[in-house]
Amino acid sequence: MAVLDTLTKNRIITGFLMGAMVFSCIIFGGKWLLLLLFVFVIFATREYTNILRNKGFLPFFKVIFIVAVSMILATASGYNNLVPLILLAGTIGSFLAVLFRGRQPYIANVATTILGFLIGWMPCHICLIRQLGPEVSLFGITFKQGLYFLLFIFFVIMFTDIAAYYFGVKFGKHKLSPVISPKKTIEGSVAGTLCAVISGLILGKLMGISLLHAFNLSLIITVMAQLGDLSESLIKRDAGVKDSGNSLPGHGGFLDRADSYLFSVPVAYYYIKYFILAGLSIPMITDFIKKVLYVIGS
Repeated sequence: MAVLDTLTKNRIITGFLMGAMVFSCIIFGGKWLLLLLFVFVIFATREYTNILRNKGFLPFFKVIFIVAVSMILATASGYNNLVPLILLAGTIGSFLAVLFRGRQPYIANVATTILGFLIGWMPCHICLIRQLGPEVSLFGITFKQGLYFLLFIFFVIMFTDIAAYYFGVKFGKHKLSPVISPKKTIEGSVAGTLCAVISGLILGKLMGISLLHAFNLSLIITVMAQLGDLSESLIKRDAGVKDSGNSLPGHGGFLDRADSYLFSVPVAYYYIKYFILAGLSIPMITDFIKKVLYVIGS
């Protein structure tokens, strides 16, 4: 019990400090947000390459790191159109690195290096969301509306994690994914989803987001957050490691702490951009699909 209490205490303290730091960097934006993303990329890239080494793969740390930092700098500076070029250069660089260094197994090293680009691709969407929407003013401070959406994502994921963890520990009986993540339960997942949606509806009301969009967005975020968590667990389980690292007491590594954002931030970005801000609707998508099918069939 004493060990459990110590782990829980470390988890709470680390979670609070990390949450406060991330929250502050999101609020202030600019160089502070960039600093946060660079710190994440440095640790996460190293953790990722170490995990894959347990499987006998040798992804190239330098290639992943350079591509990740380049994508973040491009999006933060407003040069989003450079991201595909950076990905292309990184893909070619991955093949060249294997060709000239000759590490076995060749295909796996190229593939795991390119997969590592996701470590930079996710933070790109944080920058992109921060830039969304018109400028708004609060207490004399002017900022992009995207800040509201980032805070929305931050709090919905936070409530998902807290509810899923503590409700799962206390009431969890049915395993969500016994092979990939034995400690996660269906009860915890349901509690995390409900708590996320309720908090999303409240936040949506405060931020002026319609009830429908607040519900859809919070549901998308919590589902994608849990899928991202499971996906990172899948990689760790296959590699035979418990945590991605030990940098964060009670939480493991930076990838362990950020896995909930892996899918949720990009998916949320596209929903916000096209459905909330651009006014795209389901009937419009259906009509588009019908037109595509008509062209294919004609």
